Amino acid sequence: MQQREEKQLESALDSIIQRVNDLKSSIASMIFKLENEYETLNWPTFLDNYALMSGQLTSLSKVLSHDKCPALRNLTVLPLLLSPERDDQLAQMTEHRVTTFAHDLVPDYLRTKLEPMAESKMMQLEHKASTLSFENAQKQIAAYQKVVSHVWELVSKAREEWEVESSARGSTQQNSSVADTHLLVAAVGMGKGLKMGANPNGQPNQTSGGMMVAPQGRPGGTPGQIPANAQAMATKAPSAIKTNIKSATQIHPYGR
Repeated sequence: MQQREEKQLESALDSIIQRVNDLKSSIASMIFKLENEYETLNWPTFLDNYALMSGQLTSLSKVLSHDKCPALRNLTVLPLLLSPERDDQLAQMTEHRVTTFAHDLVPDYLRTKLEPMAESKMMQLEHKASTLSFENAQKQIAAYQKVVSHVWELVSKAREEWEVESSARGSTQQNSSVADTHLLVAAVGMGKGLKMGANPNGQPNQTSGGMMVAPQGRPGGTPGQIPANAQAMATKAPSAIKTNIKSATQIHPYGR
């Protein structure tokens, strides 16, 4: 009989340890995502991880409440060896969370009940809940539901506004043209597409893009003399580029 109980206890402990390790891995994975993948973590993924942990807790509860599982609360855990020195095997088993098994740490490690202060507080709350009348309980439930509904409305409204802003931000029409930008840069920087006109004062011709063009002299004439056919170009031809940029009123530094 005793050997049979020992086998049941060993089997139950193995099953409990396996499920606790699975739950621990899920919690560690979720904490890692919250700390390192918070920028890309979305709500469905968070709910999936939470549902996985909830299922593991349910499975652990079923193992503990199974008929073949002995009542662990009736068992007592006693330390076989206490030492203030570091225990490498204990550190490896606890993933370096517990390195020593000393006299001052054993009461906390092997505690199966709440601390006396917390236990008295829980007893007070349980006594208060048991003495509460049905009408008062219903009033408190209604007040709680009202607060939860108000918070839910605020969250839903904020979510709708965020979705509208996101959709509006994604459907913004393009208000610029890359081709026009390149054409404008080429006109300003290299004078591409601009036509020059003659200057009646005999000064060097200047295009609207800031480019200076030296006047050509008549063959055999004085250098720098304006050709006769340049008088017909006194009126500037319109630019081939249509923009809304107004010409600056400041004196160009090359116009001296």
